[in-house]
Amino acid sequence: MNYLTAVHTDVGLKKTTNQDSICLNIADTSIGKVAFAVLCDGMGGLSKGELASATLIRAFKKWFCTELPLIIESGCDLNIVRNNWSNIITEQNNRISNYGKTIGASLGTTLTVLLIINDTYLIANVGDSRAYELNENIIQITKDHTVVEREIERGRLTLEEAEKDSRRNVLLQCIGASSVVVPDFFEGKVITGSAFLLCTDGFRHEVSTKEIYDSLTPKHLLYEGDIEAKIRKLIDLIKVRKEQDNITAAIIKITA
Repeated sequence: MNYLTAVHTDVGLKKTTNQDSICLNIADTSIGKVAFAVLCDGMGGLSKGELASATLIRAFKKWFCTELPLIIESGCDLNIVRNNWSNIITEQNNRISNYGKTIGASLGTTLTVLLIINDTYLIANVGDSRAYELNENIIQITKDHTVVEREIERGRLTLEEAEKDSRRNVLLQCIGASSVVVPDFFEGKVITGSAFLLCTDGFRHEVSTKEIYDSLTPKHLLYEGDIEAKIRKLIDLIKVRKEQDNITAAIIKITA
């Protein structure tokens, strides 16, 4: 498989620091090209959220460079990947939490990480950054770890009510600010011609999923420069609609 990729991040209208962090890598390996993306939305005063998100990004980049090649050589067991990622999340949760205690501050970060290897994708998620699959339509793969999402599941809120609920940004868990973090994992087959979208919550509050899909319909994503331009245009619209948060999105399209 081959990939077209694009990333863009914006500090937004209100904040002076961009606390979102992202990395996206395509690597040639003995089994073909592998795609890897990590997206984090940091939380904390001043630069503390940026520190939390960047710390987690570095840990996953190190795994990608040092551990993934060994996993590929040994047969690409995704259960090993899951265990590796769970260990990274636990270790970094403790590390960020302990650092926060030493400086008397609360800081944390969401996480959405995607690996595409052979014809399979694996995603891990903590918090409310999201992963979508775009093909004939747009499907939200991840589930938000928020109070509002929990209330929807319990039948106490409708989707329409949730969009306006003041608790929509209240997280049930995030890395660095929770005593225990339990990531969700999602696995599936990759379809040539489809695309994956990773985004922070600032990207999706002021636009509908239909608007996202209409702008990023996979069959119209032909060149990397064009894909980035489409993401930038959406982010400009989001800012026109007065989104206050940092805004980040990444696209990975699978090509033949």
